[in-house]
Amino acid sequence: MHDHAHGAAAVSGVRGQANHRLLAISLSLTATVMIVQVVGAVLTGSLALLADAAHMFADASALVIALVASLVARRPADERNTYGYQRAEVFGALINAVILIVLCVWIAVEAIERLLNPSGIEIAGPLMIAVAVVGLVANAISMWLLSAAQRTSINVRGAYLEVLGDLIGSAVVIIAAIVITLTGWMPADALASLLISVMIVPRAVSLLREVFAVLAERAPEGTDVGTIREHILGTEGVADVHDIHVWQLTRGAPVFTAHVVVEPQVLAEGRAPALLSRLQTCLAEHFDVEHSTFQLEPVGHREHDAH
Repeated sequence: MHDHAHGAAAVSGVRGQANHRLLAISLSLTATVMIVQVVGAVLTGSLALLADAAHMFADASALVIALVASLVARRPADERNTYGYQRAEVFGALINAVILIVLCVWIAVEAIERLLNPSGIEIAGPLMIAVAVVGLVANAISMWLLSAAQRTSINVRGAYLEVLGDLIGSAVVIIAAIVITLTGWMPADALASLLISVMIVPRAVSLLREVFAVLAERAPEGTDVGTIREHILGTEGVADVHDIHVWQLTRGAPVFTAHVVVEPQVLAEGRAPALLSRLQTCLAEHFDVEHSTFQLEPVGHREHDAH
């Protein structure tokens, strides 16, 4: 006997219309500041500003991917895609992580080249400060817009982490520009660029780990399968439970299945629907699992499937 719980909570992350609008606003801000920083990098000769502009380009690409993923993820399930298209968010996040890593390598190589060959480099510090401040403010606004949505969507989190990295990068550029303005020490620009690349790596690796955890169908972070088993065994009428599987389609969309062995009187007295309801309520209230599937089996039932 099977039953499914379909909760409204699945409409989250970039799947919601409100988050779709927030991503569009953040994209507009990011693209505008990126253009300002490219112009500023050309006028000042700053590699740090150019690196920040390149990071902005990656941010804009990430937001475009997130917007496309949001449209795809909102498509309803069909006979060939029975869970819908929520995994589009995960693939979008994977692309974001790769962009971050490639960007990091490029910045590091350019920064080292300038440190090894510093002669002839002249940077306009005051203009560099002004452009970096514009980037700092814009990224702060984008982070504020995405802060709530990133808790429930892996793809929005990818965009959020990139904006966070760029916010820190803008602060580093400001510090380097102040050093150049006050002391005339030009290598500060290359050092700032190198620091930006170093700051990107942990966030990119963290995002990749989360993507691979979802694709490998590992249990969601913080989910204790042993505790779930104890809750199920503690339900009246349950004799045993086996074949427990917990995974997630994307962040905030966990899925649960299990075979539950029930006492004979539960089936004989027609109490199976009530038992299913209790089990589903337990999963939803204690473990935030809105989609659960239980197969009820009588004591002594033998599996015919090959394991």
